[in-house]
Amino acid sequence: SSGFPGEDRVPQVLCVSAFLWLPLARAEPIRYSVAEEAESGSVVGELAEDAGLTPAQLSARRARLVSEDGRQHFRLERASGRLVVAGRLDREELCAQSATCMLPFELLLSNPLQFFRVEVNLEDKNDNSPVFTEEQVTFKIVEKSEPGSRFPLEVAHDLDIGNNTVQEYNISPENEYFSVSYGKYLELVLEKPMDREEQAEMSFSLIAVDGGSPPRRGTTEVKIVILDVNDNAPIFTQDEYIGQVSENMPEGSVVLTVQATDPDAGINGDISYQLSQAVGKSDSAFVIDNKTGEIKITKPLDYELSVRATDGGGLSAICKVLVEVVDVNDNAPELVVSSFSSPLPENTVPGTVVALFTVRDRDSGANGKITCALEDQLFFSLRPAYKNYYELVTVSALDREETPQYVLRVTAADAGSPPLTSTHTFTVDISDVNDNAPVFNQTSYTMYVRENNVGTVFVGAVSAADADVGLNAKVSYSLAPEQGPERARCSCISVNSENGHVFVLRPLDYEHLRQSEVTVSASDAGSPPLRANVTVRLVVLDENDNAPLVLYPAQESSPASSELVPVSAEAGYLISKVVAVDADSGQNAWLSYHLLRATDPGLFSVGLQSGEVRLRRPVTERDSVKQKLLVLVRDNGQPPLSATAALSALLLKDFSDVRLPHASPPTEDQDASLTTYLILALVFVSLLFLISTAVLLARKVCRRKELKAGHVLYAADTLQSGLADAAAAGTLPAPTCYEISLTTGSGNSEFRFLKPILPSLPPQHCTVGQGLDEEQDFPAVPVSTEDMAPDSAGTLSAGQFNALSFN
Repeated sequence: SSGFPGEDRVPQVLCVSAFLWLPLARAEPIRYSVAEEAESGSVVGELAEDAGLTPAQLSARRARLVSEDGRQHFRLERASGRLVVAGRLDREELCAQSATCMLPFELLLSNPLQFFRVEVNLEDKNDNSPVFTEEQVTFKIVEKSEPGSRFPLEVAHDLDIGNNTVQEYNISPENEYFSVSYGKYLELVLEKPMDREEQAEMSFSLIAVDGGSPPRRGTTEVKIVILDVNDNAPIFTQDEYIGQVSENMPEGSVVLTVQATDPDAGINGDISYQLSQAVGKSDSAFVIDNKTGEIKITKPLDYELSVRATDGGGLSAICKVLVEVVDVNDNAPELVVSSFSSPLPENTVPGTVVALFTVRDRDSGANGKITCALEDQLFFSLRPAYKNYYELVTVSALDREETPQYVLRVTAADAGSPPLTSTHTFTVDISDVNDNAPVFNQTSYTMYVRENNVGTVFVGAVSAADADVGLNAKVSYSLAPEQGPERARCSCISVNSENGHVFVLRPLDYEHLRQSEVTVSASDAGSPPLRANVTVRLVVLDENDNAPLVLYPAQESSPASSELVPVSAEAGYLISKVVAVDADSGQNAWLSYHLLRATDPGLFSVGLQSGEVRLRRPVTERDSVKQKLLVLVRDNGQPPLSATAALSALLLKDFSDVRLPHASPPTEDQDASLTTYLILALVFVSLLFLISTAVLLARKVCRRKELKAGHVLYAADTLQSGLADAAAAGTLPAPTCYEISLTTGSGNSEFRFLKPILPSLPPQHCTVGQGLDEEQDFPAVPVSTEDMAPDSAGTLSAGQFNALSFN
């Protein structure tokens, strides 16, 4: 700020151009202009509107300003979208005396990554006054100097540019001897000769005026000392000297030598050299030997300077020296990252910007031209964005399970000889996305449990792995519902949701459930979750928990059944067969038969596997008529379980001698009275038969409803079940039909087996009645000849005999 009254301190903001960028970067930046010294908070332009954005988008996408040098000259108001001045802007400090002062920066946005190039032209303001190098300049001028003589002056320097720099020079107060000439050089012109005797010295002010509004001024005092005649000023051999120096030339090296001559003699011909320095350039990069005129370098910089040669009489001359610094490739490229996104989701689409960076080289010419290269371009590549900006983008799909991290090296190289390079490493981590379902380590599982297990017993485990990480790889297990009512899930199986352990919750019975299948589902914790199913088959192993069950002979019958054995039977004669089953399976159901006890153990043998009871030897007279046997049926389990089957056998010479007990088997003490009882019973039965026959004939038309006499009971079911096994085992002889006549009686009964009526006829049914020649009035009970057949001796077996019971 100049400080002159009336100066307008309100910044004049001119929006030169604002081009809407397409996503990421555009060829043309958004340009604004603002006057220097604008107050903090002054509006530069509507940046959001010019960028095609809304203030809400600026906040949502975390808009920020990024500059190469890191200095923030401007501020973005996210609420309004305006670009405002952040602090004091001094064009002379930022751009020195450059013809244009452009402040570039980028508007950077995230989600997605995007940036806009913004350039603000800082307009010059007349806030600097012209300044002379010295506050007082002394000239020693000989008297009698010719009018028109010129004396060079140091120009005044104004840090402003254009019209705001120095435009004219004046002398104050005006005098008749001197005037000012301002052309290629600033010179003091002698208008008329001076007379030392009249005036030995004179002084006046030299005023420099710039072209600002209002104009600013700078003043230096000019002192004129009039000397005796020294009428020859030094003369340089060249008006302009040009020298070259490498930027890495060591300090103290001679750049060039200037030379001036003076034809005067004595002190008036002694020449000394000085460098003319601009305002603010006291730390010059050069030094001159005031005797020899050698110009030496003090630091590596491009420079333009002036050299004054002054003789002993006070006359001087000025020449211009241009020193060109020849660039040496001594600066490696620099890579500055503006934005970098890591980690990246593995489902990032190709073309996503990962990083934005700029490259620069402090060298010039070919030494400052930079190229960038990426070592691995399989998944990423570099894409030029704007000028020296590059984008690191994805070019193909990423898979965290294959490569969880990428180390990308970007190399920047200049075009110097030899080229200098610099490398920057981007480490890009890939974040997981739930794109992998759990995988079981088996296609199916088979687990085993023994029946009668305890509640909640561990039977095995399922295991599934997920290639993802974190929650996406956390697997939980559950029982999947079965599809359809025919596949209802077994409620006895449970699976631990954390570790996949499978348990059986209640005891199982192999005889009721031999195997069961369930579907176990493994689900991860991703969103949405992914799952996989596997079939688990539970096989129940049999335990020997069922004792053999004797089917024949029936052990619940009372009185106990007896097998009839003729005394004439030979060794190996089949008496009966014990039939038993076991509800278990495998070797637990393999049954063996053993004779546990017998009245005469040496008389009988039992088939180990078949259960057939046979005579071991022929029957003798010493053998007891009533034989009792106890057969042990044992399975092959561990430990083995067993059951017993009790049966009895009657050794008879003739089946007519059979005597049946009323309540219990006869003992030896009862044998004496048994015959008497039988005779009485036969008489009673005969009498009852006659009475019954008469009654039945009388009431025949009434369908035998009046029949109250004795009757015959026939246990058909017992007969069929008892003889079925014997017939199946082939223990019965060829089928023969018999006729049986029975009489009623209380106590002992007597029966007789008649010889076959038609022994040569095929199998037929027989009729049970009270006589052979009378018509049968009782219900006929069919008896198959295959079920009732005597052995070769003409007798029924004990099993066949037990099929009949009498009252």
